[in-house]
Amino acid sequence: MQTEPEITPALIEAHGLKPDEYQRILDLLGRTPSFTELGIFSAMWNEHCSYKSSKKWLRTLPTSGPQVICGPGENAGIVDIGDGQCVVFKMESHNHPSYIEPYQGAATGMGGILRDVFTMGARPIAAMNSLSFGAPDHPRTRRLINGVVEGIGGYGNCFGVPTVGGELRFDAAYNGNCLVNAFAAGLAETDGIFYSAASGVGRPVVYLGAKTGRDGVGVPPWPRRSLTRPSRTSARLFRLVTPSLKSA
Repeated sequence: MQTEPEITPALIEAHGLKPDEYQRILDLLGRTPSFTELGIFSAMWNEHCSYKSSKKWLRTLPTSGPQVICGPGENAGIVDIGDGQCVVFKMESHNHPSYIEPYQGAATGMGGILRDVFTMGARPIAAMNSLSFGAPDHPRTRRLINGVVEGIGGYGNCFGVPTVGGELRFDAAYNGNCLVNAFAAGLAETDGIFYSAASGVGRPVVYLGAKTGRDGVGVPPWPRRSLTRPSRTSARLFRLVTPSLKSA
């Protein structure tokens, strides 16, 4: 009979959990977590999912007002623009994935925010980006910028969504990790907004997506790890894009 691996300090570290975080897990459960539970905590407590290092600053931003239909907590934000219409928008960073695998990392970032916009009932109409790379003469910079730009443009083109603006900077401070921030906006009718929550007995559940593979497994804890020596193995961690499926 197959048994789960023992929860050791090495396994905890491999899941990207710090000692104080693991202690918090012990306090919450009142026992040692199972291997599966450790993986769940690792995924949900990482920077990509919980914004634990940035949410302190995100909370300082204004999120309410007479025109705000939907603030934080949903797939995207919604602002009323009058005449029964609203703008649905989302911004997200895909820094670490783009540094490891520039094209796929940037493309999945672009695809993710386009998804968040159209799942709210909007039609994506525009994209923007803010990109920060290392020094121009750094050995990785050329590959990074080429892959990131192609990834953002390639996904947007499949959707027929133009990139209407952006900014680009180079600085040695980004030699060890680029910043890839992508933004998408869409138009929707105020009486045709879809939210992520659903209820009701007997309603069908439809799963739609790309074929399931091993790509993407183990991505969430990745931002905790060193990016000094990306490898082919680390590149295979990231999700492969399927823009034609989402735009169908």
